[in-house]
Amino acid sequence: MMETLNLSLFDLINATPASPAWLIQAAIFIAKDLIHIVPVLIVALWLWGPRHQVDYQRHLVIRTAIALAISMSVSWLLGQTFPHQRPFAEGIGYNFLHHAPDYSWPSDHGTVIFTFALAFLFWHRLWSGAALFIIACAVAWSRVYLGVHWPLDMLGGLLVGLLGCLTTQIVWNLCGAALYRFLCRVYRFCFALPIRKGWVRD
Repeated sequence: MMETLNLSLFDLINATPASPAWLIQAAIFIAKDLIHIVPVLIVALWLWGPRHQVDYQRHLVIRTAIALAISMSVSWLLGQTFPHQRPFAEGIGYNFLHHAPDYSWPSDHGTVIFTFALAFLFWHRLWSGAALFIIACAVAWSRVYLGVHWPLDMLGGLLVGLLGCLTTQIVWNLCGAALYRFLCRVYRFCFALPIRKGWVRD
């Protein structure tokens, strides 16, 4: 039942040789490059921002990092436990993006970008979480459109991301304050010179 649905959705979304070249190129950009918003935002939120918001931003960064670590660990375990071939590895559909024929479920890209979006939705602002969720959906669409993932790979990434965020909230409630103080001490030691120069926030 699920495999039939997976195949039907894939056939509906997957590009073909008749698809517009500009749309395929746009999908390649979305599939490969939009994921870079994750490290850029994490670094920027930790290092810069209004003084009265820095603590809040760093709490968000730490929780997001924990959620990503948990989500990617769960994703790896699921991939090893329930291996699933990519569409092109099974000779199904059309592939427009070079990719190793490793296991596809759940999607690593989907896991990362959905975890990131959900983290902002839960712990930042509704508007930022919604904007990132739209980006996450675009990444999910692009990777199915280009033939490197099944639709249910992306649903798996979303569910694993949700699990990562929920688990992180439990961890944060237990030891978040102590972890924050420790990481701030490490940061101030390692970045003493840039902090003193005023290049980054204390």
